[in-house]
Amino acid sequence: MARIPYADPAHPDHVEAAAHIVASRKKLGHLHRMLLHAPPIAQGWIDMFDAVRWKSDLSGKIRELMMCRVAAINDAQYEWDAHAPIALKEGATQAQLDALRDWEGSDAFDATERAALAYCDAMTKHVHVPDDVAAAVRALFPPRQLVELTVTIAGYNCVSRVLEALAINGADPL
Repeated sequence: MARIPYADPAHPDHVEAAAHIVASRKKLGHLHRMLLHAPPIAQGWIDMFDAVRWKSDLSGKIRELMMCRVAAINDAQYEWDAHAPIALKEGATQAQLDALRDWEGSDAFDATERAALAYCDAMTKHVHVPDDVAAAVRALFPPRQLVELTVTIAGYNCVSRVLEALAINGADPL
């Protein structure tokens, strides 16, 4: 059960932010209902994550693999459940998803995916990225995509931390 009740989207203080979310996502999910407690944050959240997900030059497959890897590292099941199906639609394989928790021991990933996963691991587990890991992604991704990769990883670490800190999960009623 979530640590605080979900916000009422019909509350006068939440109506505008709820409409902003629905205009983008077509529905109000658990995370969005929680974010409505802080309407300016809810609207800014949607704008940022819309840019990460829909206005990026980064491949959808890399983007979703990073989101799933962050979820796996942070044990954020709700985040995993949301993004694993999208990863498959974006070209990831079930074998890749199955191997993602122990990707280093798997041959399911190509060199670009492995470099991105190492970068994701460094950012998520240690914050500071070793020079050799940074050099590997810099050699494979142009500057715009490297920024997008970095923000995707950082952003979805934020998502998992909010989900886990507030105990947001799919079992809670809407």
